[in-house]
Amino acid sequence: MSKKVICTEQAPKAVGPYSQAIEANGFLFISGQIPIDPQTGKVIDGGIKEQTEQVLKNIGAILKEAGLSYSNVVKTTCLLNDMDNFAAMNEVYARYFTADMPARAAYGVVRLPLGVMVEIECIAAR
Repeated sequence: MSKKVICTEQAPKAVGPYSQAIEANGFLFISGQIPIDPQTGKVIDGGIKEQTEQVLKNIGAILKEAGLSYSNVVKTTCLLNDMDNFAAMNEVYARYFTADMPARAAYGVVRLPLGVMVEIECIAAR
């Protein structure tokens, strides 16, 4: 198996024993991204729409670093601290995934890191 760590300054640094992403055998596994501004290292201000936008920008930066785009994403997992925010999250999400939508799961969870409203992880394929 070939395995490569993908890391970019355009997305938040990993703050624990994990990588932003790992590429293995033609697949890119992107760790859960939360709405942190990579320039400041802080959670962005705003509600679910603003937070989802930042999460997807972070994912886009990691995809770009790997030479991929949103069209390469085959699976996402969306974690929300409140399922009442699903429709608003989905509205932003739909602007990034516009054709051949990836498979997806969405879960309501009790808490997310740093008290954020949304976290998204994904798998992309070459």
